[in-house]
Formats: sequence, C-alpha cells, structure tokens
Amino acid sequence: MNDVKSILIPGRNCWTRTETHDAGVLVDARDYYRELYRAIRKARRSIVITGWQFDSDVTLLRGEDLEEANGGEVRLLPLLDQMCRENPELHVYILAWDFSMLLAMEREWMQNMLFNWTTNERLRFRFDSSSPLYGAHHQKLVVIDGVMAFTGGMDVCDCRWDDRDHPARSKLRCDSGRDPHGPYHDVQTVLTGPAVKPLAELFEARWAHSGGGELHLEPVNRDDLTFEATMPAPPGPVAISRTFGKTLLPPQAEVQEIRALYVDAIEAAEHFIYIENQYFSSRAIYDALVKRMRAAGRPRLQVMLVLPRQPEALREQIAMGVAQVRLLRALREVAAETGHGFAVYGSAAKDEDGSDVFTYIHSKVLVVDDTFMTIGSANTTNRSLGLDSELNLSWETETPGDAVSRAIRRVRVSLMAEHAGLAGVSALRPLVEAKRMVETLDRLAHDGQHRLRPHPLETVFDQNPLFKPLEPEEFLIDPEESVLDESLFEALHKGDDGLFASGVRLLSRWLVGKPCDTARHSAILPCVPSQEEGGPAGPG
Repeated sequence: MNDVKSILIPGRNCWTRTETHDAGVLVDARDYYRELYRAIRKARRSIVITGWQFDSDVTLLRGEDLEEANGGEVRLLPLLDQMCRENPELHVYILAWDFSMLLAMEREWMQNMLFNWTTNERLRFRFDSSSPLYGAHHQKLVVIDGVMAFTGGMDVCDCRWDDRDHPARSKLRCDSGRDPHGPYHDVQTVLTGPAVKPLAELFEARWAHSGGGELHLEPVNRDDLTFEATMPAPPGPVAISRTFGKTLLPPQAEVQEIRALYVDAIEAAEHFIYIENQYFSSRAIYDALVKRMRAAGRPRLQVMLVLPRQPEALREQIAMGVAQVRLLRALREVAAETGHGFAVYGSAAKDEDGSDVFTYIHSKVLVVDDTFMTIGSANTTNRSLGLDSELNLSWETETPGDAVSRAIRRVRVSLMAEHAGLAGVSALRPLVEAKRMVETLDRLAHDGQHRLRPHPLETVFDQNPLFKPLEPEEFLIDPEESVLDESLFEALHKGDDGLFASGVRLLSRWLVGKPCDTARHSAILPCVPSQEEGGPAGPG
C-alpha cells in the first residue's frame, strides 16, 4: 500500500506535530460539559481555561446526568470555587476575551468582580485585550493538571447546551433564567499525552501577553485522567494549528497556519470535501475551492457543507450573510460548470405544529477523503483565518485504511447521520461508502422524512425587501487584517485591559468599595501597570 501524500507541514500549516496517548471527539455540549465536569472534579494542581465567552452559572450536568453529582455543585464558577476551597494546592486561571461593546448586552456583567472578588484567592480571572483592532480572542482551550486538554468550537456559556437528538423543544436547554433556547450543534476534542504540553504553553503565553505575568504550569505525574469520548480517535500524531493577527502592543507577528491548512487540504482532495461551520465567507477558501474544481486532469469532487439556516444576530445576517450567500451561489455555479457535486445543507426538527426548527451549527470541522480531519475554533471566515486568535487540531492518515482513516470516517459518518437524522447500518451504508454523496444527501434533504434540509442560500434582503436599501457592498465585519493606525492602536491599548473591561473594573470597585491597591487583586486589577504584574508581557 502506498503512503498518502502528507498535507501537514510544520511551519506552514501547523505549529507542531506531536503525540497523544489518548484522544477523542466530543459531539455537542452534553458530552463535552459532562467530561469537563469530571475533569474539574479530578484536578489536583491546575485548571486553565481560555475562551471567547464565559457565564458563571452554566450548568454542566443536566437531566439524568445530574445523578452523577449526588446533589453536589454543577454550575461552572461555584464548582471551580468549591474545588479550590477543598484543595489548597489547586490554582485556577481563566482568560476571557475583552469583548466588543457591540456584545455588551449579550454578556454577563461585572465578571471581574464576580469571578475574582466572590471566589477563592487561587481562582484568577482576566480579560484579554491583546487582540488586534477589530479582532477577537476566539480560541477555546481547557488544560487540566498539564496532562489533559479540551479544545474545539465550544465555550462554556449560555445557550450552548444540547444533546445529539436536537429536539425542536427541550426544557434542558435553559440557562440563567432564560427561556429554553433552540437546537445547537458543536464539536470539541479531548486528548492526553505529550500534545498537551504545547497547548499548556500556548495558554501560558496568552496569559503573559494579556499582562497577567508569567505562569509555569508543571504537569502532574498522573495517568488516571480518563474520558468517555463520543467517538474515540487513535493514539498517535496530532497537529496543532493557530491563527493570530498582528499586534503592535504587545508585539506579535501574524500567524495564519489554519488558513494554509484549509487551502492545502482542499488542494489535496481527490474524492470529497465535507465542511460543517458557523459561517462561510472566506475569500481564501472560496478561491481554493474554485482552483481545485477547475484543476485540469483532477478527479471530480463531492463537496458538502452544513451551515446554520442563517446567522444568529441581525448584524451578522446583514454583513456576513450577504457575503456568504454570494460566495456559495458562485461556488454552485462553478461546480455545475465543471461537473463537481456541490451542495449546502441545514438540519431541522419538526415542531408540534409541523414547522421546521433549525439546529444552529456552531462546529468547525473539515474532512477530506477520510484521510484528513481538522476540528477547532476557526470559522471559515476572513476574520478567523487572518485576524482572530484560533486553535485547531488535525489528524492525518499515513496509509490508506489505517486506524486514523477509520476513525476519521466514523466521525464524518456520525456527524452526517446526526444532521440527517439517520440510524441503522443500512441507512448509513451510502455515507460510509462515500460515493455520489451529494446525490444521496439531496434525496434525504428533499424527501421531507429526515432532518436534512437544502440550504436556501437566501439573505435577509431576499426574505424582506424592506431591508434592501441596507444591503452592503463591503463587509467590514469580516476583515482579513486589522485596519489600524499605530497611534490609535496604542491609545486604545494603554494599560493592561481594554476599554470595556476597564470601565467594568472601575464600576466594580465603586460598587464593592474596594481600594485600588487591595493586596489580593493587585495583580488582577492594578491601578497602574507594573513591569512585573500589570504591564504588557511578551508571548513567552
């Protein structure tokens, strides 16, 4: 058997390739939150978490899973606080993106006060404002004791929990006094082994870059941190890829490994490309798909995308939805012209009145030929591939039909079956064989008996003519690069936190009546950045 041509090239499309002792894929937040709860309960020395968004009272166990807690604490922040109080050797570090004011009404307020002033002193929370102008910190990473890591598309925040059934309605999909939210799909990875070390180092660098000072997360010598994955991945090599936008203060060069990863994987495709993602507006990925479709002498592809019915917020529907629909319509035309299979789908459950309730797709998965798979935080947008901070893990086959290839196929088939609402060997066989998959999925999408739906590729302007005058020609919400003036950048980033976090910090002090130089919080909420604790730190 001939070896498969390698896609992964350290220094180009991945940071490093390293080994796992055990690895797996966690599909949907029920499985992820349950394993995260178990890992937190077992932690001895350190828990580090970074993400795009956090909510303090997210319930990690729900429904029948609650039996595992025996009446104990299952909310995120109270659980972390309890673990610190019970174990004097445990330290918890949480790093959150210092989010845009556009999102202020959608976020939990006073988090500096809530996470730092109401909890054990060994639980430290920071806002990270070191992203480029117009950029976001979007990486999702948890490391337990330096020996187990979770990363992928999922944050621990409101409106994320769901199980793989994705019913139209569920009382368990309820957070923080809200009404239950709709169906929600996402994918996370979990692993142990040497691959955890660079992930821990990544967090250390992010913490230092945010102004939090130096961290040294020594791994604990233990082999009892195990997990139950939705689907296992074989032990062995895994690649770590990143995106970082260029910043001037603190200084950081741009890193675009995930963009190169997608482009290289698409170019290498011989049979099919499967993508599920929250958005599709990346010009680089569009160009790569067009180039591959037009490549002379190459096999015809089956290209399948699973996307949300439409972006969540109106601002995204106006700005990113238009770019997405235009690119996808153009790809459909190129595929028809060149003879490739191409289709875009959504997934929906029937409500009591017979109407469709669509599952919101938040996952970020790419599978090529069942020989390559990447899962992570990166959306297929210009921002995610050029400006935001992102993190992906990738697996690649060495020989056709090996254990990695079989594991990738299991993941792909299981995800496609979830979106289509299929079960049973006979129903899944066409997906396993991976022949004429677009035709197979089209039949499922149009027969009305399954969950799969053809994506209408409509914008909010198509649906409502009243919005037509607002239709944008340019899409500044999805830039590839930071558009900034150096003096403006420095003015916005003086101090250790961004403008919104600084405002919340001042209001928190006023409400609680704490002086600025309170000893416990001097490293977290300094009045004047110090070289040791508050000032900008290098990436480490």
